[in-house]
Amino acid sequence: MARILTIRDVEAAVAGGSIYAAGGGGWPDHGRMLGTAAVLAGQPELVSLDEVPDDAIIATAAAIGAPAGTTEWEMRGVDYVRAVELLQEALGKPIYGLIIGQNGMSSTLNAWLPGAILGTKVIDAVGDIRAHPTGDMGSIGLANSPDATIQTAAGGNRSRNSYVELVVRGATAKVSPILRTASDMSGGFIASCRNPLPASYVRKHAALGGISMALALGERILAAESKGGTAVVDAICDETGGSIIRRGSVVSKVVQYTAEAFDIGTIQVGTGKDACILHVMNEYMAVTDLEGRRLASYPDVITTLDAEGRPISVGAVREGRELLVMRIPKDRIPLSASATDPSVYPVVENALGLDLTSYALGGASVDNTQL
Repeated sequence: MARILTIRDVEAAVAGGSIYAAGGGGWPDHGRMLGTAAVLAGQPELVSLDEVPDDAIIATAAAIGAPAGTTEWEMRGVDYVRAVELLQEALGKPIYGLIIGQNGMSSTLNAWLPGAILGTKVIDAVGDIRAHPTGDMGSIGLANSPDATIQTAAGGNRSRNSYVELVVRGATAKVSPILRTASDMSGGFIASCRNPLPASYVRKHAALGGISMALALGERILAAESKGGTAVVDAICDETGGSIIRRGSVVSKVVQYTAEAFDIGTIQVGTGKDACILHVMNEYMAVTDLEGRRLASYPDVITTLDAEGRPISVGAVREGRELLVMRIPKDRIPLSASATDPSVYPVVENALGLDLTSYALGGASVDNTQL
């Protein structure tokens, strides 16, 4: 399946990735910048893990920070390349390819520019099909591992003298918060490359085909756009197995940026029995009704759309805006080892005051009545 990614793929990746962004996952313009720069600078190659030798070294390309536009961040394409260079220097040998930690408005394209400039392959696998707030949620089973790994980061607001580079070594749970602190110090968004692993491990623990899924969804969206918003929404639901679970105007938005580089809070859509509360930690992590009944919950994909079927990120949500709330159930997406790792949930549950584990790992269900 190996193929060279093209300018057409850039728009498909942004369109499809924006659904899996779950309200976060970067910015469409940032994704277009990364993808366009990549296909103009070289030939990024998308490859399946079936084509990769077991002992080839695969690392994760990711962006770290809060995506709601509440900070003065700056991240350039060269920062993604520099993060990979730092990891190769620390490792003492080249990296064969890069997976991404998650899909998103820009994060689906995080590995493309290093692929074009450095020759690393764009591996068709992800740490999580949908976007998530913590590095552990995309660490493909390493969150509770005592083994030391290497993580690097580069980026920052140059005009404020906030550009930083760092290389850290240690257990993932200990070093991941260091990169998040660096993200906050750099302006709120930073490029990283982390957790070099043999392909044999990645093949067993990542969500395989995650980039192809985003591209296929994006192609469906692009093909439906000329037919209007209803056709776009129908195409998204048909391709993903998702459904619209609520619709209405935004009544309130209370989302605040924290020193840990998280945007945390709630958004209410609609009133009365048709209302819902979106629970935000960078991304949409759960949806409840006004009585607290769960309508959707991570690792479900939860996304908000406007009437034209365009994904609306947390940062773009405004009071009075009409939104569709969409859910793709967890059983319609491949789940990585991260999503089934109980150690990744307490940090998020404590921040939100919600139980996510019972649904993600247990037998709890959600009431997803379709309107």
